Amino acid sequence: MIVANFINGTAGSSASETSPLVDPATGEEFGAAVLSRAEDVEAAVRAAEAAFPAWSRTTPGERQLALLKLADLLEANADAVADAEVRETGKIRAVVLDEEIPQCVDQIRFFAGAARALGTAAAGEYVPGTTSYQRREAVGVIAQITPWNYPLMMAVWKIAPALAAGNTVVIKPADTTPSSTVLLASLAAEVLPAGVFNVVVGDRDTGRLLVEHPVPAMVSLTGSTRAGIEVARSAAATVKRTHLELGGNAPVLVFDDVDVAAAAEGIVGAAYYNAGQDCTAATRVLVHSGVHDEFVAALVKVASAQVPGADFGPLNSKAQLDRVLGLLGRSSATVHCGGKQHGSAGFFLEPTVISGLAQDDELVQEEAFAPVITVQSFENDDEAVELANGVPQGLASSIWTRDTGRAASLTTRLDFGIVWVNTHGLVASEMPHGGFGASGYGKDLSMHGLEDYTRVKHVMIAH
Repeated sequence: MIVANFINGTAGSSASETSPLVDPATGEEFGAAVLSRAEDVEAAVRAAEAAFPAWSRTTPGERQLALLKLADLLEANADAVADAEVRETGKIRAVVLDEEIPQCVDQIRFFAGAARALGTAAAGEYVPGTTSYQRREAVGVIAQITPWNYPLMMAVWKIAPALAAGNTVVIKPADTTPSSTVLLASLAAEVLPAGVFNVVVGDRDTGRLLVEHPVPAMVSLTGSTRAGIEVARSAAATVKRTHLELGGNAPVLVFDDVDVAAAAEGIVGAAYYNAGQDCTAATRVLVHSGVHDEFVAALVKVASAQVPGADFGPLNSKAQLDRVLGLLGRSSATVHCGGKQHGSAGFFLEPTVISGLAQDDELVQEEAFAPVITVQSFENDDEAVELANGVPQGLASSIWTRDTGRAASLTTRLDFGIVWVNTHGLVASEMPHGGFGASGYGKDLSMHGLEDYTRVKHVMIAH
């Protein structure tokens, strides 16, 4: 099995070099993906460039209809898409079918409707003798790069608003998880003109070629902070717009008035979902000193009952597993459970809970991206906020308390793009997803996500 590109409505590649595809649940190689180089990137970009004029001139209603048909196709082909996603990620198949694909379908349908609802200031005579109005227009060809933790969903988060706004796209999925994105593009070819949605498969060099290509007017990346810095630097050379959704490191503030058992259950679920490979994962837990020991015990009880392979999948690769084991091995904090590889097959990590960490510890400052919960203690609201905000990332956070006044006050003090209260990790298509600081800029989902893929033009008519 070789996964190839999907360019101008056709699967294939001129590349002769490939990279292996490995099932992270078994550690066994099952296929390969092409490593696209300049020729394939050029073909994809030029296909998108040629398709842009006609696609950008379609009406919002026409784009809506096409996206609604794509959502229906994704829903009808959910089993095949799930097979592709599970084979390369090791995810629990029922979770992909029952949670992730339905969310993707809903998100495509949301942007289909949003295409017809872009708002702007009213036209008017702001200068005597003239009438002014604003136009929201497509940006052009969009270069998009997605990560390996949610290959299908992150592709949907990028292509749906971009296409709804009238852009054409070239998307590069992560080298270890390309199949579901290629499959999505093949489904889209049934309802979209050739060249509107293109996929180039490859590695970092492929992504670099795509970002540096002079034609794309914008680059949208979901990935690490390091990758975001590289993309922003490369895009600056040709003054490309950038949309960067980068790493997280979410703080979870737990106060002494919570139902300890219920909060622990909810937090463990939000921490270990997708094996903790989620930039909003609830893995940095800050607990009031009055319930610290009780809460750690509750976390350990719930965490120890989680079964790798049944409740959550493996880490993405041996490299990712080795990285996390290195983080754990260098820590001198107290490991209450887990901390080691689970089993001999695949890249599973035991569900892990660690306490006794200082704020400057590596495990606090660096996102583990694994089923690892760290626990720190605080004495009061001010210290909780200081610890929460004391990392470079600013994507997501949550507050767990019965005191609604405290919750309302703290939501204004936490420097994160998302703040949940008494829950963590829920996503709504209508609400923006994006962070501050080292977590990047720009919003996914919501009308903000659609607007990010448009440009604003002022038109003034003298009369």
